[in-house]
Amino acid sequence: MKTLNDIFLIVASFLRGIMGNLGFSAILADLVMGLVSFIAIAALVTVNIIVILWVDRRVASFFQERLGPNRVGPFGLLQSVNDAAKLIGKESIMPAAVDKKVYKLAPVLIFTVTIILYGILPYGRGLSPINLSAGLLFFVAISSTSTIAILMAGWGSNNKYSLLGGMRTVAQVISYEIPLAFSMVGVVMLSGSLNLGEISAAQHRLWFVFLQPLAFIIFLVSALAELSRSPFDMTEAEQELIAGYHTEYSGMRFALFFMAEYANLFSVAALGATLFLGGWEGPILPGYAWFIGKTWAMVFVILWLRWTFPRARVERMMQFNWKFLIPLSILNIFLTGIGIKLFQYFTAAGR
Repeated sequence: MKTLNDIFLIVASFLRGIMGNLGFSAILADLVMGLVSFIAIAALVTVNIIVILWVDRRVASFFQERLGPNRVGPFGLLQSVNDAAKLIGKESIMPAAVDKKVYKLAPVLIFTVTIILYGILPYGRGLSPINLSAGLLFFVAISSTSTIAILMAGWGSNNKYSLLGGMRTVAQVISYEIPLAFSMVGVVMLSGSLNLGEISAAQHRLWFVFLQPLAFIIFLVSALAELSRSPFDMTEAEQELIAGYHTEYSGMRFALFFMAEYANLFSVAALGATLFLGGWEGPILPGYAWFIGKTWAMVFVILWLRWTFPRARVERMMQFNWKFLIPLSILNIFLTGIGIKLFQYFTAAGR
């Protein structure tokens, strides 16, 4: 079992040994391993997008008593591949009055942010492609830059519906980032670290979801708003904004926005699994199997909520955040501090 758990570390060590025998310098070996990690992350992103798209369509149709995709491949499994091929072959039409530099850069920027987030996730013990001591802080900081890309898309499109969609995103995401960040503070207080791997290891005996149930609920609700998933998909709102910030995009430029949405879903679910469900900690199975399983459980819950609840109204969504979620998240930090002090007091008294 230890061999299975460390299989990727063994392969990485083997590759480094081969490069050493071939006379590669340490810097060149690091560059090659970095390239291998990037290819692995790109493959993971692609597979996740294809599978999540199929689940979102097929299982949603099962929940709602519809057929869903069932013609392309067995059970419609190749429908996502077919859609990808269609988008690659479609012409990317750019309206005449757009700000060309901003318009073209926006989809590239938003997908780049997604790739970076995958690079700092702890897929298992010692399996973080980039192991940062302040990985949680880095994740929050980088993920928040996606709002800039969406605003660029809305502004650069020179379309009032796109601009409204971009502005809604700024208001929504910046607002819900506050309770999202506050929900993580209790986890940091309990683990004593901002390193995602150390946070996973701190849950060896007990997952933080049992110590921070309120924070977990706040995280889940705020994550839905961050991802613009139902019932918080105000940024697209087809009925009044004709899809919002990416109305004027087509072909692969639209595909980059579309892929970034589903890729971000997995990365946020992975963060939730790391913070509250023990990450790669678990018995019998290898750590990376636990990590993937817990992450997909989070993905399924997020998709399930989309299939179940109708869209909220804009002003109600913002009122819910500022008047309820933020005070509740601050209360959770206060209660966590009291709980830690009481635990320390009784532990010292017991000695």
